[in-house]
Amino acid sequence: MSEYVLKTFGLTKVYRGKPANDSIDIDIKRGDIYGLIGNNGAGKTTLFRMIVGLATPTKGSIEIFGKKADDEIAAMRRRIGCMIETPALYPGMTARENLEYRRRLLGLPDKKAIDEVLETVQLQDTGRKKAKHFSLGMKQRLGIAIALLGNPDFLILDEPANGLDPKGIIEIRELLLKLNSDMGVTILIASHILSELSKLVTRFGIINNGKLVEQISTEELDERCRKYINIRVDDVNKACFVIETVIGASKYEALQDGSIKLYEMFEKVGGITAELVKHGISVEEIRITGRDLEAYFISLMGGKANA
Repeated sequence: MSEYVLKTFGLTKVYRGKPANDSIDIDIKRGDIYGLIGNNGAGKTTLFRMIVGLATPTKGSIEIFGKKADDEIAAMRRRIGCMIETPALYPGMTARENLEYRRRLLGLPDKKAIDEVLETVQLQDTGRKKAKHFSLGMKQRLGIAIALLGNPDFLILDEPANGLDPKGIIEIRELLLKLNSDMGVTILIASHILSELSKLVTRFGIINNGKLVEQISTEELDERCRKYINIRVDDVNKACFVIETVIGASKYEALQDGSIKLYEMFEKVGGITAELVKHGISVEEIRITGRDLEAYFISLMGGKANA
């Protein structure tokens, strides 16, 4: 059994001479909640469409559940559920009717699957209410329910929280975490709500102008964006002694460039400076630094002008 649910190799899609995706190598492991970040038009939806077979790559290849051959990939795609762009709903039908239509289309024999997915997305009590009268959050959850028919191992969602209010965003987040932890579903999700993605995903892929700029785990991102007090002094060893024995801090590290990173006591910058000076240490610089996900994302996109 392959460790990877999805791998792509030089995946490229060209429209009218312009690449929408350009040589993308992406890998998603079993159990990942993989967040794909990119500006509008960066190529996220095109990538999703190629993965599920709605668009043909100009060049490159795809491996799904360890299978590469065209006939094998077609079979593996039956293990994928997806909601790309907006939920494909029939507005004049109820939630159950939408799901029944999809069940027949997929050739699924078990009608109980409808009750199961309705309960999973908490739409079991909508009765005869038509989809056109659903709130946006309810429509998104129904779209996810349709994607879950057939009990997929891999779920692909394109901006599932787009346009939702805070309550709706939390509902979608809790649903996806439950699907991942309780049902073992691997999830690939695109979203521009970066603060929300940071609470959800285990790995990030950052895409810009059709190119995959970086893949990074949540732990690696936390380390790169970690907040700290940057201290530059004339005597690092003496400063470390004062920081630990006098100031009482333990979460720090001394770097080879002559600076110290202190990961606590952010409210005591003035007092730290005073203590260092009191003990004969020249403080050349002291400031709080560190970036959040949005700042990190903007830096990879080339600055605010390109964000």
